[in-house]
Amino acid sequence: MRGLLTVPLVVSLLNCSGDETLSGHGAADKTWQLGELDGTAFDATATITFPEEGKIVGEAPCNRYFAAQLQPYPWFEAAEIGTTRRTCPQQVQETAFLDALGAMSLAEVTETTLILSTPEGREMIFRAAE
Repeated sequence: MRGLLTVPLVVSLLNCSGDETLSGHGAADKTWQLGELDGTAFDATATITFPEEGKIVGEAPCNRYFAAQLQPYPWFEAAEIGTTRRTCPQQVQETAFLDALGAMSLAEVTETTLILSTPEGREMIFRAAE
């Protein structure tokens, strides 16, 4: 009898797990502005937001983009990145931004800073937009 009572409890606890992605660990409800890419100031505008569990949206220098984010924090993966299809004078910066975003595998978030990085030393530093 005791075993029968614990099964529903375990199942209900598994179903109540919260958002383990970056959005559930302090990155949601903010727009993050890219300030540095691989140690160099980023001279175009690029943002990232986490509107809900598993979703990434933002503005690259030329286009809006979207992706899936399914890895549990502190891991990070921008999967299936898609964009609108405009060209602009900052196309080189956009390509660098999206390529870097696709390479990132770790995340660290504080109240005002989001750092995406790789074990090899690549890094994107974002600041919370005001």
